[in-house]
Amino acid sequence: MIPLQSPSSTKEKPHASRHIHRALAKWSRWLHIYLSMISLAAILFFSVTGLTLNHPDWFFQEDTQVSEGSLDASWLKLKTQAPEGWDGSDFGHEVDKLAVAEHLRSTHLLTGHVADFLCFEDSCEVTFQGPGYAATARISRSDGKYELTTTCNDLISIMNDLHKGRHTGDLWKVIIDVSAVISTLVAISGFVLVFYLRLKRSLRVTLSILGTILLMWFIRQAMLG
Repeated sequence: MIPLQSPSSTKEKPHASRHIHRALAKWSRWLHIYLSMISLAAILFFSVTGLTLNHPDWFFQEDTQVSEGSLDASWLKLKTQAPEGWDGSDFGHEVDKLAVAEHLRSTHLLTGHVADFLCFEDSCEVTFQGPGYAATARISRSDGKYELTTTCNDLISIMNDLHKGRHTGDLWKVIIDVSAVISTLVAISGFVLVFYLRLKRSLRVTLSILGTILLMWFIRQAMLG
């Protein structure tokens, strides 16, 4: 004997399916609209700088200045014991790096962070770096005299470095990560909406698939060289 299904049981699955689809469409629309508003400036920034990164010769300008000065030579001749296992090449233990770096920063209004501080037997080399910016001081350990070379690039170069997260702090790296996640959600929610908006649905689906295929083809061509 074949068991009979009640009318309510036959309608339960289609009703649940419609509820899931409606909820998915609703949340996709909500995410797409509001995340787009939040990330509008970030998407615009990374889109424009993506273009300028691809064509650096369109805008690139560079300004280099050389200056001289001197600092307290005692900072470069500390009477400190060499660390255990010292290889005889790095004389950083004999230099007050903080005092030297802060003197250079305050005297010449340097920006960025100290990327390198090399200490040799007779000289030191300190490099400050930031987006579109570099300053290198070459210091004589015998008398404290130094030559400082400062290179400042144009606004486009600064924006390009920000796009790459080059010579930036941890906060900006977090901003890049958050922007990437939000942009990904905007793209995914937009792609989901393609299947739920009835007007010209087939055209939108076709264009979405075509765009994906073209991107994959260009990626393959780029990998093949």
